Amino acid sequence: MTRTRRGYIARRRRTKMRLFASKFRGAHPILIRTIIQEKIRALLSAHRDRDRQKINFRRLWVTRINAVIREKKIWYPIIIVD
Repeated sequence: MTRTRRGYIARRRRTKMRLFASKFRGAHPILIRTIIQEKIRALLSAHRDRDRQKINFRRLWVTRINAVIREKKIWYPIIIVD
């Protein structure tokens, strides 16, 4: 049986994954299976934390608005409805 040379597509895909994981520590930027797992985890965390960031910013805005309104001695729902 003749020796087959592997195509470049799989190598190119793995190279992209290695570039994504280049900042990771330990064996995570080296081993392909761990790179795949860490990439999935990183993307899930990024998606989840984007939603959490929106919640945290909304909470921050509400507290800031509330602090200014208390100085003016106005009630919070009145400002929001208007």
